[in-house]
Amino acid sequence: MNIRLQKFISAVVDYFRRSDGLLLTLCTIASIYGIVLIESATNYADTQRFVVVQVLALIIGIALYLLFSIMDLDIIADKWRALLIFSVIFISSLFVFGVAGDTGNRAWLRFGGIGVQPAEIVKIPFIIILAKQICYLSERDSLNSWRSIVQMLAFFGFLFVLIIEASSDMGSALVYFFIFVVMLFISGVSLLWFAGGIAAIAAIWPLVWKHVFTQSQRDRILSPYDSSIDPSGLGITWQTKQSCAAISRGGFTGMGLFDGEKTQVGAIPQQHTDFIFSVAGEELGFIGCALIVVIIGLIILRCINIGMKSSYRLGSLVCFGCAAMLIFQTLENIGMCIGLTPVIGLTLPFFSYGGSSIITLFAAMGIVSGVKMRPQPSRFIQLRPYGWQ
Repeated sequence: MNIRLQKFISAVVDYFRRSDGLLLTLCTIASIYGIVLIESATNYADTQRFVVVQVLALIIGIALYLLFSIMDLDIIADKWRALLIFSVIFISSLFVFGVAGDTGNRAWLRFGGIGVQPAEIVKIPFIIILAKQICYLSERDSLNSWRSIVQMLAFFGFLFVLIIEASSDMGSALVYFFIFVVMLFISGVSLLWFAGGIAAIAAIWPLVWKHVFTQSQRDRILSPYDSSIDPSGLGITWQTKQSCAAISRGGFTGMGLFDGEKTQVGAIPQQHTDFIFSVAGEELGFIGCALIVVIIGLIILRCINIGMKSSYRLGSLVCFGCAAMLIFQTLENIGMCIGLTPVIGLTLPFFSYGGSSIITLFAAMGIVSGVKMRPQPSRFIQLRPYGWQ
């Protein structure tokens, strides 16, 4: 028994020595900080449900972090067909069972009192499948050949359209788009292809703007930059104006936790989810907001650092894909809270309320930690980020 115990302890010590304890610590600190903000944001409603759900999600998330960090990413990626089938079925289930969330999009599956957002969960399979596809095409053909570009576009385009059609969740779809662009850039796709893509989008944009977007969607996109769309501030810009007012009240040090004038009466719509940054701004001020930016920034830099140091292509691409996911969601969420970007219903990573988000993020960070733990398999081609020789 003593020998078994010693082996177990040795294995645990070896795991924490080789894994990324710093990344896990940063993610946990961010989530605990978020739980405190959620507690304050929902205090007026006199309910602990949101905090309990978030704590449970954090516990599950940490367990998934540990699990995914010891799983072989190569084996997972080799099951790309199963991952793709799962992704398609999971998202397609919204056509039948999808229900509207707080944003009005049919983006949720409900199991009693538990809500699951398929597009959130599928981000991980998407990143892994795309990384596998890039590696496969690089080994068997030029990544810049038209055949390779068409195949990658076909995979991305199919999921992108499926998400929009199944859930009308443009915000989540844009996260996929940003991940796709970053991973192709890092993998070494020629800038000429990006220039061609920009030209193609510019050519079809007038048609998309006129025939695909509704008037409400067009107003939402333009509202941060055109005050004439909602001059009274009581319509489509109401959330943003309340958010900006709350942040401005906080000043440098804030009004105090559980003491925000707007937060404690629930004046900011979705203040525990999409607008959690506003809660930090009002109650903890510039210092509280800056701390959020620093913590998320450190997590992103850690992902990038591991990706750059990783000695095999698949793992490095996955790290950059996870970093891209965090970058876009963070910039968009903070941007909409301070009135710089449209409100499209994206949560602030690790801080906003949402079990699906926390679980997905910790699983993704576990995969990143696993990349750090393992050396390069001999069969893989070494990755060098775009422009490196």
